[in-house]
Amino acid sequence: MSDVKEELKEKVTAEAAVETQQSEEEMTEQSSAAVEEESSPVTAEEGQTVVTAEQEAVIQDIEMQTAVQEEKLPEEASEMAEKTETVEAEDQAEAISEKEGLEEEAKGQSKEETMENFEIVSLRPGQIVKGKILHVSDDELIVNVGYKSDGVVAKDDIMLEEEKPLTEVFQEGDDIEVEVRKVNDGDGNVVLSQKNIVRNQAWKVIEEAFKSGQEITGIGKEVVKGGVLANIKGFSAFVPASQLSLRYVANLDVFVGQELRLQILEVDKRRNRVVASQRAILEAEEAEKRQKVWDNIEEGQLISGEVKRLTNFGAFVDIGGVDGLIHISDLSWGHIKSPKQVVSEGQQVEVLVLSADKEKNRISLGYKQTLPQPWDNIEEKYPIGQVFQGKVVRITNFGAFVELEPGVDGLVHISQISDKRVEKVEDVLQTGEMVSVKVLDVKPDAKRISLSIREAVEKQEKKPKPQQQESSFTNEEMTVSLGEFFPDQNEDE
Repeated sequence: MSDVKEELKEKVTAEAAVETQQSEEEMTEQSSAAVEEESSPVTAEEGQTVVTAEQEAVIQDIEMQTAVQEEKLPEEASEMAEKTETVEAEDQAEAISEKEGLEEEAKGQSKEETMENFEIVSLRPGQIVKGKILHVSDDELIVNVGYKSDGVVAKDDIMLEEEKPLTEVFQEGDDIEVEVRKVNDGDGNVVLSQKNIVRNQAWKVIEEAFKSGQEITGIGKEVVKGGVLANIKGFSAFVPASQLSLRYVANLDVFVGQELRLQILEVDKRRNRVVASQRAILEAEEAEKRQKVWDNIEEGQLISGEVKRLTNFGAFVDIGGVDGLIHISDLSWGHIKSPKQVVSEGQQVEVLVLSADKEKNRISLGYKQTLPQPWDNIEEKYPIGQVFQGKVVRITNFGAFVELEPGVDGLVHISQISDKRVEKVEDVLQTGEMVSVKVLDVKPDAKRISLSIREAVEKQEKKPKPQQQESSFTNEEMTVSLGEFFPDQNEDE
């Protein structure tokens, strides 16, 4: 709009200037023509111009027209100036009006924003509102909810997942969602509650976990009859004793204060009843581990494991979710009465896979097979004809087995026990007794050694005994030995 008015003003000014210039040129031309036509030449003799009355009349007429034209020029210029001023005034007025409109609009917006900032909300019981915590104490929270007075949330109206002081859970400036219980408690305070909101949110999480079967975390709270109560987001969930572990646990107190990995088995919102299981989570993990073990296990494979349980017949070892058995005969190369003589519960061991039967879910393991073989170089360790000490480990009706070292037993036949006739081996030897034996024969391939107690005794008896040397001298009067003079010394020697 301003550009159009500016162009109009320039156009009017230009037209006025053109008209003025044309008028001046016409007047100048008329004056020049009249002077040329009417003027008479001046004679040289007289030296002055002769002007007739008629010429003077023409000149006057021209002067009058010129005067009239000069009078019109200021009027036209004034009109042009007035037009220009009018256009400028209109532009200025419009600009002022537009500015005032913008200012009014800005004032209106500012006023609306200011009213919004200071708008006081209306409250009603049961309404859910958001606020900002102004103060935290051990007993309550002071919350600004945009009302004319602040709200109070008592400790009893706050639900926490863990028993902690309010000062450790909430901080001043934190946002909080609360429910209005009373708009005025009689002292001008708004009574607020956080408990119902948290309970509803927590129950939604529990129901979702129940529907999806996903794992949820709880904390063991106390032992009750038949199981343990766990805190799940503020709700008490019952975990039966049989659902706490994969194995029987006599003392349930070990679960109190511990984090439990739970699967929700049952929910009843009307009774606030929740039943959960940790065993279901553990069984699912164990099944996955077992499948992984069975997919990779091979006979002859060396594998690490942990001794989990000892029995009279062997040791059970966990090899990654599956238990394998080390039979007592595969624990040591020697004779043992109990697996406790070789391994203990919780011990990490390296074992050899002897066999694996997935259909029967049985894995046989060997521990002694990972230890040095005692029969290696047996002929060098126990040469024929040499006498060694051994322990009687087993008695039969045909003889006795003597252990030379763990894993190496030799047989003493009944005929090699004594140089006298032996009816029963038990009459001569006892299990655990240490005896001297002579090596009669060694068969490494068959892992057999023949021994003899009788020949070992004979060999020892044939050894010459050291003789005591006594100094003596002869005198004409008597013959004595030095030993008779020093009897105590001879006994010591």
